[in-house]
Amino acid sequence: MSSTARAAIWRNRIADAWANAWRWLALAAGAVVVTYVLLERGIQNGAANAIVLAAFVVAAALTKSKPLAIVLFATPGLLIAQRVGLGGGDLSVSDAALAAAFGTALLLGERPYSAPLRWLLVLNLCYQFATLFTVIVNPYPLNTIEWFHAWMLVSGALIVGWALGAAGYARLALSLLVWTACVMAVSTIVMAVAQFAVGNFGPATPAWPWPMHKNFVGTVSAFAAIVVYVNPDWVGWTRGWSRVALLVFGVAAAASQSRQALIGLIAAVVFVVLRRSASKRSRLVLLLLVPAGWLVVSMVIDQIDSQNQHNSVFQRLEWFREVYHFWREAPFFGHGLRYWYVDGNLPYQPPQAELEVIASAGVVGLIAFIVMWIGAFIVLWRVDPRYGTLAIAVLLSRIVQAQFDLFWVAVQVSVPFVVAGICLGAMARAERATSGLAPPEARHPWPELTDGNPVLRGAPAGPDVRRDRAGRGRLTYH
Repeated sequence: MSSTARAAIWRNRIADAWANAWRWLALAAGAVVVTYVLLERGIQNGAANAIVLAAFVVAAALTKSKPLAIVLFATPGLLIAQRVGLGGGDLSVSDAALAAAFGTALLLGERPYSAPLRWLLVLNLCYQFATLFTVIVNPYPLNTIEWFHAWMLVSGALIVGWALGAAGYARLALSLLVWTACVMAVSTIVMAVAQFAVGNFGPATPAWPWPMHKNFVGTVSAFAAIVVYVNPDWVGWTRGWSRVALLVFGVAAAASQSRQALIGLIAAVVFVVLRRSASKRSRLVLLLLVPAGWLVVSMVIDQIDSQNQHNSVFQRLEWFREVYHFWREAPFFGHGLRYWYVDGNLPYQPPQAELEVIASAGVVGLIAFIVMWIGAFIVLWRVDPRYGTLAIAVLLSRIVQAQFDLFWVAVQVSVPFVVAGICLGAMARAERATSGLAPPEARHPWPELTDGNPVLRGAPAGPDVRRDRAGRGRLTYH
């Protein structure tokens, strides 16, 4: 690009920024007002709530020019499990961000949905229909609320991811997720180093930027590690950056000592390696998984050898026995979703996916749950591996993790389905571009320069479209 063309482009950018300066001043004023009102009223987590609402004020103002601005602004929030405490409720930032993103994606997202996405939505609808019986049989408010919440965590997340991928924001959305997870991973590593320095070799549980449980940060690090390891060519991350990020997330997951997160990560990586060609890089990654597997096995053996009936291994065995006897009291339709908040007989969430579903929704719900997951893997296996591999890997990691821990938890369920939706949306966008159904800017987003004039190659044939650009040159579509 010539220096004259660069100068013209920068002059246009500066002029546009100056002309729109008043908009940014108005947005800043709105953000200040929101912050002042929340902090002045003494709302729980007022600073976090103010930041979240101020971000949505900015996103709403940008929606006219960027229809999915709210969805993009909400994407990092999907990884935040902190409570917002608005209106006396117990809503997490992740749930609030997902709800805001879903509403925008539903109204402004691309249509029609692709066949794979529709199949996934139908499978989830079948599960929702099966769990509707437990809502009817066990009439209490939290049961009904959780029924809608479970649908949002799966179908809502898929639609949000689809909207981002189909609109061409796949790389940006995945980057936002990965960078947010990177902040958590670095915080975990720093905490681990500080603990090790004083002789504490227990799990690293970071307290910044907010307190996080070891299983939460381990699971988030595992999801991010899978995304950067697969690193699909349509995302466009450099190999060097993805390797560094993979190392950071791997160390964070190990430092958290979350066994279920490490097992889920191992399962996902093994799947990716088996589906791809067995290159030297793949064999090296498999070799690096050996220490992770050894760490998991050694921690389990140590807990068994201790014979401490209150450690996680023996405690889980006791929980499994209690949940089984509890399920027998309502075998067909279960005791209701989130029954542990209202039924004092078993006041905890079962730490295993299928046990949780069968105790909550009975045999009917469990059958639908299994059908939903098997059907999802079949649907994603049939799509182009360039897109389907990442989608299967993150979902496989989640369901493997849930064999040893809680399942219906906001971040751990919604994020994998958002990633799967992004993959399907990106695939549909690429297919439309190939078939000629996408607009020229979607097919050829990067203009080439010829003699100082930008030229969009490959646009539909027809009369040339010319316009002045800072009084120099003309934009011509060939």
